[in-house]
Amino acid sequence: MRYREIPNTGITASEVGFGTWTLATGWWGEKTDEEAVAMLRRAKDDFGITYYDTSDAYANGRAERQLAEAFRGRRDEVVYATKVGYDIYDQAALDARRGQQELPQRTDPAFIRHAVEESLKRLETDYIDVLQFHNVKMEQVRNAELWETFRALKREGKIRAWGGAFGPAIGWHYEAVELCEREPDINAIHMIWNILENHPGAPIVDAAKKFAPDCTFQIRVTHSSGMLEGKYTENTVFAKNDHRRHRPRSWLLNGLRKVETLDFLAREMTLGQAALKWLLAEPRVVSTLPNIYDDEQLVEFATAADKPDLTPEDLARVAELQARNFGVEDETMRYKGTMSREAEAGNEGGAVATEHA
Repeated sequence: MRYREIPNTGITASEVGFGTWTLATGWWGEKTDEEAVAMLRRAKDDFGITYYDTSDAYANGRAERQLAEAFRGRRDEVVYATKVGYDIYDQAALDARRGQQELPQRTDPAFIRHAVEESLKRLETDYIDVLQFHNVKMEQVRNAELWETFRALKREGKIRAWGGAFGPAIGWHYEAVELCEREPDINAIHMIWNILENHPGAPIVDAAKKFAPDCTFQIRVTHSSGMLEGKYTENTVFAKNDHRRHRPRSWLLNGLRKVETLDFLAREMTLGQAALKWLLAEPRVVSTLPNIYDDEQLVEFATAADKPDLTPEDLARVAELQARNFGVEDETMRYKGTMSREAEAGNEGGAVATEHA
């Protein structure tokens, strides 16, 4: 494993992290708490993973409790990144919720402080390494009081770094850009980015370089919802409770055609490992968060950091393929979020990506 730093925070994170939503939420198969804890411990002890991404909203605190159980007595060996913002304490909203429908969000200082205190209890710690507002919208980007609350928590030692997590689906371009412009001391942005979905991740990184000198990135959906794991075929059938089952068949067929053009990346490693190395070619990416939901994936992804870096020629070839959409004519991509400066905050249409971490 290799490690990177979040500047001026004292935080060192493993290049491959572990997103706990795969263990707690049931989206990738049901796991008992005992199974989850065993996998988390193996990630740390066998592979050196130290960065653990979670949220109070992942199964209403279950993921945080699993982390506490996994690393009780070993707090100084791991980095906890959690998120707040959804009102998981509103029982009426929880009862009325359908499926993965978003809960109401709150930004007032009293709520943020309450949410942080509850996370601290579940994590069994007195500080959070990285705190992010969960699924930031433009109205929250422009809420200076919210970010000042995060700064106050940092000054008080409750958190060591702060930022925003963007979702629930791909998009949210100018939300992240404007957050870098408005709050240039931001430490961390959590977002979707991968070889097949280069936009808007790439311009967001460019904005951080321009406006936010210490801003780093934690990347989710690193494998384009599994496409870059290199295991799908035209005959792949997703389970009934799998969100990918609800995508048009063209998503699978076009994705397979794109993946075929990337076989040159899999000469010295698997395509899944190469997908992580492509992200790690960007120095501001502190940790990648592949979906790890079984031991086979844990081994493959955790060992990716030790593989050879992609060459400049590899990176250039990927860029050329991206510029022409890998030679595939897709339907026009529809995003959530603000994808142009003229657009109002909010939805610009339904999203193709539907992961809600």
